[in-house]
Amino acid sequence: ITWQDAEDDPILEPRPGEMRLWNNLVVTALYEEDTDLNALQLLLETRKADWQIESVLYEIVEDQPWERAWMDSFQPMCFGKRLWIYPSWFEIPDDDSVKLLLDPGLAFGTGTHPTTALCLEWLDGQDVTGQDVLDYGCGSGVLAIAALKLGAKHAEGTDIDPQALLATQDNAERNSIDPALLHTCYPEQLPQQTWDVVMANILAGPLVELAPALLAALRPGGKLVLSGILAEQAAAITEASLDDFCITQKEDWIRVTGIRR
Repeated sequence: ITWQDAEDDPILEPRPGEMRLWNNLVVTALYEEDTDLNALQLLLETRKADWQIESVLYEIVEDQPWERAWMDSFQPMCFGKRLWIYPSWFEIPDDDSVKLLLDPGLAFGTGTHPTTALCLEWLDGQDVTGQDVLDYGCGSGVLAIAALKLGAKHAEGTDIDPQALLATQDNAERNSIDPALLHTCYPEQLPQQTWDVVMANILAGPLVELAPALLAALRPGGKLVLSGILAEQAAAITEASLDDFCITQKEDWIRVTGIRR
């Protein structure tokens, strides 16, 4: 049984102690094929007023190889002109494009979300050859790994979630990244150094709080890339982080980029 918001209104950053409730729900239930449909219909009809049921839809779900159906929903994705992400079960073409192998998993960031896509498209358009890159809130490690594939000298991935750090290392190994080129750690364990590129694809609230630290982590002339930001949150981010910035929007989300003077 699954519950969904009928109005598709995401709750991204509730205030401390705040409990937001959906006004209308879509409840989806899957039953065995030998379930007594007449009894189910009778139950729902008698409880319609009590449960405030607006409508009920019944449909037969055809049996299929669900593992294959799940895999088929993920296709190769292109970001910019040269950067591609392939699920591991696809045959990888032998061409000049830059390719990452990345499967959906527990950690956020496979390129399907607009915020990740915005960061990958930015990376594709940059020359990061020989540069040091910090991926703050690394999730799957996709940004750090992409930077290394595009020529970065070294990448640091940091996250508060231990599963994200494990996923980053696993994905780096899958992409034949030299372990010496990618280091992962918790934020409090970050080395005392600065980077040429600092990327943070997290939510707007933490970005506002972290803005001074992220700017301080940049070398003079270094580039800051922030995403995970809804369009209406742009002002809060730019006021907290950058005087000179560029905003790029994809769907409801934006990417903020700037250079440390």
